[in-house]
Amino acid sequence: MSAIRDKFEELRSAYPAEMSASLVLPLLHFAQQQKGCVTQDDAAAIADCTGVPGIQVTEALTWYTMFRREPAGRHVIKVCRNIACSLRGAERLVDYLRERLGIEVGETTADGRFTLLTVECLASCGTAPAMQIGDTYHENLDEAAVDHIIAGLP
Repeated sequence: MSAIRDKFEELRSAYPAEMSASLVLPLLHFAQQQKGCVTQDDAAAIADCTGVPGIQVTEALTWYTMFRREPAGRHVIKVCRNIACSLRGAERLVDYLRERLGIEVGETTADGRFTLLTVECLASCGTAPAMQIGDTYHENLDEAAVDHIIAGLP
């Protein structure tokens, strides 16, 4: 937890003292970058540093879908399931990925390489269906495109 405390001290100088609650999200991001997920112990440490009640840190942790509470694969595949992507075949792509990877949505492959998730919107409605792997967006997808993308990942 000292890493969280150190990061808090580093960030605190950029915020007015009465704004320490504004550090909750940056510290959640930091904890996830360090370990690949945010544990309840991390949330408690963030609450302690910022003075924000623990329940509010936990609420932020559970509200935002970008925070994981369990370790994820090296490549997190997020497939948009919102209306535009759904109408253009997102469910078919999710089914294809489930079969190809041998996992269900929310699971990680046994080798720790892939985690499959669905998300509500990737803001690519005009180029649906879309998925995101890491920080990279992939659009206008079909099964062949998905195969090509996955084959190119380390």
